[in-house]
Amino acid sequence: MIASATETKRWEPMPKKFSALYCLLCFSSLVFAQDEKARWSKWETDADTLMSHQDFSGAAVLYSKIINECKFKENEDYRFLYKRAVSYYSANHFDSALVDMNRFVPVFPESPQARILRALIYRQKGDSENQLNDLQKAIALRGPTTELIRWRGALLADKGDFKAAKKDLEEVRAYQDDAELETNLGFIHYSLGSLDSALFCFNKAIVLDVNYSPAYLYAGTFCLQEEKFELALQYLALALRIEPTNRSALFYKGVSLVELKRTEEGCRCLQKAFYAGEDDAADYLKEYCFDVFK
Repeated sequence: MIASATETKRWEPMPKKFSALYCLLCFSSLVFAQDEKARWSKWETDADTLMSHQDFSGAAVLYSKIINECKFKENEDYRFLYKRAVSYYSANHFDSALVDMNRFVPVFPESPQARILRALIYRQKGDSENQLNDLQKAIALRGPTTELIRWRGALLADKGDFKAAKKDLEEVRAYQDDAELETNLGFIHYSLGSLDSALFCFNKAIVLDVNYSPAYLYAGTFCLQEEKFELALQYLALALRIEPTNRSALFYKGVSLVELKRTEEGCRCLQKAFYAGEDDAADYLKEYCFDVFK
């Protein structure tokens, strides 16, 4: 009986030679994929070793070789992109690092470590707004840590949001305290209009680290701005004991002395500051010291 045109065609087995060829192709693809991954693994290991030896540019070259081959067929391949971004960042190639992280973050938006790395890159590029955005996201994803809250507080202070910055730094102070933290709080208190609170923080910074010169310098500068010249002079003299050639301390000490009518002594400080590169000293020298150096 002849089958009708509509009758389903019976399945016939693949001829043996084609079946063998198909198996061979599948096997060769599997072997090639295994060889490929083994090659990437070796390059990755070599790149990681270069990173540990601080050959960041050399490591980036190897990570790039993997990236050029892997084409990000699997999500796990993006680790090579992240590692290359770290190598670029470590080599101070911040633009290239940012390009990589801008590809990585959309794929892994919930990775706090990726947000932190990109925030670090933005910090090096001077982009405070994007740095703060990524830092906020990292804190939301990872939870607050003293390091991240302290970092955010410093950014908020730079932005001029002193109340929020004060809140962050006081929160950190409850867990750890040091001269730098107290000095930053002193700066914030003065920016909020309280010299007394600022001096309390600066004095605490000095107790924590007697050799931390920024505490003396800020205290002296703010006292000078409030026309407390004698007190300013005390802080600035102590700053110069730690850093005798600090041009800012020399300049502000000179100004304090001139304001206290100790003109000759003040002009000597201003002259030292000017020769050290403090351009603001020039106007004071012209106004107050012309007759002194005749």
